[in-house]
This record gives sequence, C-alpha cells and structure tokens, in this order.
Amino acid sequence: MRYPILIEEGTETAAFGVVVPDLPGCFSAGDTLDEAIEAAQEAAAAWIDAALDRNMAVPAASSLDQVRKLRGYKGWTVGLIDLEDSLFDDSVERVNITLPRRVLRRLDDMARRTGQTRSGLIARLTVTPPGANERPKPPRRARRA
Repeated sequence: MRYPILIEEGTETAAFGVVVPDLPGCFSAGDTLDEAIEAAQEAAAAWIDAALDRNMAVPAASSLDQVRKLRGYKGWTVGLIDLEDSLFDDSVERVNITLPRRVLRRLDDMARRTGQTRSGLIARLTVTPPGANERPKPPRRARRA
C-alpha cells in the first residue's frame, strides 16, 4: 500500500523532516532525503503494527492531491512511501515450533494459570511483553542524614 508523505527540506544544520499525515503522530527525520524517507517507512510500519495490536483501524491512504492541499505544510514536498501488504495481514497462520519439553511444560502451565491456550499465550506475550502494563514505581525519596 502506498501512503503519501510530506517532506520538509533539510539544511546544513537541520535534518529533513517527514510526516505521514494519514497516520496521526507518525513522523521521522534523516540527515539525507533517502534516510528520512527510509525512516518514514519504518515509522509507518511501526505505527500500523501498534494500531493493529490495539485493534485500531488503520486509516486509508489519502490522495496526493488531498495531502498537497493540507494547511500548515506550505513549501513542503509531497512524496510516497510503499508499505508491504503483509503489514496489514492479520490472518491466522499455523506454525510448527520446536521447544524442549521442560520449556513447553512451563508454557502450558502459564497458559493454564491465565486461562489461555498455548497459542493465545504466545500471541499475548508477543504483542504485550511482560511488564508492559505494569504501573511505574514512584521514585524513592532520598534519606536525610
């Protein structure tokens, strides 16, 4: 899928800036135009992956003409990034993995304790790494002498 991008020209002291207007908050930069566009592709892929992990809809791509007319980007260059279709593929695929029995036993025990299937547990651990939902601990106060 192709998404339009807006590119802010770089200078000797400032990097090229790139915005993907269809993906709110998705932007990147690079010292060269090539680096900035490559970084924009990586940022867009990460944005889409995170959105799908949260069951959010991924916005459709706007036309180049729509993006060219956006306010606040006067003088910016319009371009395109091409994202692999596999980024949007949420279909289920059967896989065969090899694990030592002792590890498999631990995995099954964890799944049973959390009321999940083995596959469900692996998927959850991949999408939400352990500790990702934990609340940060407040900083310790320094002791007075």
